[in-house]
This record gives sequence, structure tokens and C-alpha cells, in this order.
Amino acid sequence: MEDGKLTVRAVERALDILLCFAEAEDLSLTEISGRVSLHKSTVHRLLASLEGKGFIIRDPASERYRLGFRIWELSANLTHSDDPALILLPEMERLRDQLGETISLYVRDGLERVRVQAVQSNQAIRRVAPIGARLPLYVGASSKVLVAFEAPDAQLALLRDPDWPQAVATAAFLQQLHEVKTLGYATSVEEREPGAAAVSAPILARGGRLIAALAVSGPSNRLTVEKMKEFAPLLMEAARRMGKMLK
Repeated sequence: MEDGKLTVRAVERALDILLCFAEAEDLSLTEISGRVSLHKSTVHRLLASLEGKGFIIRDPASERYRLGFRIWELSANLTHSDDPALILLPEMERLRDQLGETISLYVRDGLERVRVQAVQSNQAIRRVAPIGARLPLYVGASSKVLVAFEAPDAQLALLRDPDWPQAVATAAFLQQLHEVKTLGYATSVEEREPGAAAVSAPILARGGRLIAALAVSGPSNRLTVEKMKEFAPLLMEAARRMGKMLK
């Protein structure tokens, strides 16, 4: 039994290392060790195993690591037909060209939201949105949308979760959710990150089932409150179109 536990722990640690590359193209041993909170010698052994299987590549010159080609071999076998991140990509690109800002697609995973697709703005100063990034569910425009358009019992379960931050005032948060549900979209200005703003709307499948949150983000000095109000109808219309594309 103990051997089994050790084996599972090693797998979990190896997966944690791979997940480090969700937000970075390459990393040093020290950086990876810090991110996964493991000793360098342990990380080095796990990296050697991952490298041996082709999941990690080490650059001998810089001593930095990046994802290997085996990752792309696995991704080639994903089922694409029902993947919203791929189905909706052309519509997201169209919306980016229409509004000129970064477009992101988020789904909820527990108490976090995950960016599953993004189309970067073409402007020189822009919000860079790495795919795979995990963000807290209690702050930000897309977080509000993902909670506001959930079923009431699911909302209540979130707010009662022991890991939900106690600093978040439940009554005030519920009032925000009510306003988002009434308006059909949510906005945020520097709630999570200084100098950043976003407006988000829900993508609902047939029957009103929440699929994802569609967001437009950019620098707050360009994506002002007035500009977000101007974008909101266009964003909601795009979200409605996308919802019709999904089962």
C-alpha cells in the first residue's frame, strides 16, 4: 500500500511539473522547483523521467526546460467535435477584429475559472491572456458571470464551500450576481490586476445551460466603463450566436 501511495504521489508531482508550463514557455530547474514547492533534486529526477518519455525537452545550452513533442502527439487525439474552445475560435477571432481587444473563453472548475481559449488583441499595448491560466472565482467579470448564471443550488454550494474566502461579503456578492443576471453581462475594473478591465457575458446552450463565459479585456485606460457599455450589446450578441453553435 505504501509503495502505491508513493507511486501516486510521484505521478501527481510529475503532473504538477507539466502544469507549470501552462503559463510559461520555458523554465529553469530553480523556477520549477519554486513553483511546485519541491526540492531541486526531486524535481531533477522527475524532469529526467519526463524527458526520457518525450514530455519535456531540456536545452543543454541554457539549462532550461520546455514541453516536448509527446504533448502535441497526445493533443492531436483530442476529440475536437464537441470542444467549445475549438468550435468557437473563429467567432472569437471575428469578435476580436470587431472590438480590437483580447477575447477570452472561461469555464468553471471548482472555485476557479480556467481560460480555455484566447485570441490576443493586435494592438501594441494589450492584455496578454495565456490559455490554461487559472483565476479565482470570486473576483473579475468572467467569474461573476460563471457564478451568476449557475443554478441557485450550485451558487449556494460555492458560497458555502469551506475554501470560499471568508473576506468576501456574501450579501454584497449576491447583490452583484443579481445585477449581472439582470443586465446580462458583468464588468470589472482593476479588480484582480492593476490597469486591467474586462466585460463578460454568458454563453448558454439550448435550454439555458451555462457553457462558458466570453470576455473582452484590455488596458483600463482604453477599455473604460463607457467603452465597456458600448461593447456589451455586441459581446452579448456574439455570445448568443456561439450558444447556438453548441449542443
